[in-house]
Amino acid sequence: MNEQKTVFVGLSGGVDSSVAALRLIKQGYNVVGVFIKVWHPDFLECNWEAERLDAMRVAAHLDIPFLMCDAEDAYKNEVADYFISEYKAGRTPNPDVMCNKAVKFGAFLKFALMHGADYVATGHYAQKIESPDGYVMLRGIDTNKDQSYFLWTLSQDQLGRILLPVGDSPKSTIREEATSADIPVATKKDSQGVCFLGHIDIPEFLSHFIDLEPGNVLNEEGSIIGQHQGAFIYTIGQRHGFSIQNHSTEQVPHFVIEKDITTNTITVSTKQPISNDATEFTLSDCNWISYTPTIGDCVMLQTRYRQTPVTAEICSANADSIRLTIKDTHEMPTSGQSCVLYKDKQCLGGGIIA
Repeated sequence: MNEQKTVFVGLSGGVDSSVAALRLIKQGYNVVGVFIKVWHPDFLECNWEAERLDAMRVAAHLDIPFLMCDAEDAYKNEVADYFISEYKAGRTPNPDVMCNKAVKFGAFLKFALMHGADYVATGHYAQKIESPDGYVMLRGIDTNKDQSYFLWTLSQDQLGRILLPVGDSPKSTIREEATSADIPVATKKDSQGVCFLGHIDIPEFLSHFIDLEPGNVLNEEGSIIGQHQGAFIYTIGQRHGFSIQNHSTEQVPHFVIEKDITTNTITVSTKQPISNDATEFTLSDCNWISYTPTIGDCVMLQTRYRQTPVTAEICSANADSIRLTIKDTHEMPTSGQSCVLYKDKQCLGGGIIA
């Protein structure tokens, strides 16, 4: 049956997507490799051509057709502009979530379906299973690589068109398969940083779009104890990117506990912004993959990637927003970040911290 189905695999030039394509070929699908081209600012070093070349080498090695999907507009409008506007509003964005929503499972999925594909596939470490009530998304087997946190915006319709071939394996197995198959990028390092842009200096990047003015770092009593690069760029819990006037030989870490973009100040403390008390907060723009929130439900949640999940209770639920109370010891939620809910290994969905 798979021989009659066509899958467009998003080939990034990395090992995960390459093994995803390899596995689908072995499963009998008609596989097409696709490199997704996105917007890239002129002032950053551009390496997309090198990545495309790696993707082409993989496609040639696997003897599959190779196409390019132009997703520049989607990335610029839905990811880059969002990234900039959230920082400008004093919030902390999550561009990887929006990249998956607007590009990989937005523009790329649309491109694939327009060109006759039945499915798209990526190298994400997450799992999709079909249940009597629809599709369910689970964490990836490799707990260190699990990427379900970034996929909470997916709908049932999208999941019906998505394959996630590597989510049921640890990274070590993926490397071994790539090496055994002589895939050209078998030993290539994993990509890091902002989705598609890689490692970027966020203050330098944002300075091209936002007027960043140096400002004062305050202690909890309101006294000036240092300087920062511009209040817009900091997030709660951050412990770098600012200087402290330390007259002691002992270097003590300081954490951002508050920022004020109106006065262009940040407040820091030597104590991490962690609370032992119940904290109530709201999620907006919610999406539920296979779950209907009910008042009183206990769930596990993450407000950051690779964060240890904490227990929370749903206090209220509306059409696209819910209110939660975290009861465990926890990091303070940061406005703008994605908060993703789980039950055991199942990703229920999530929303944006208000």
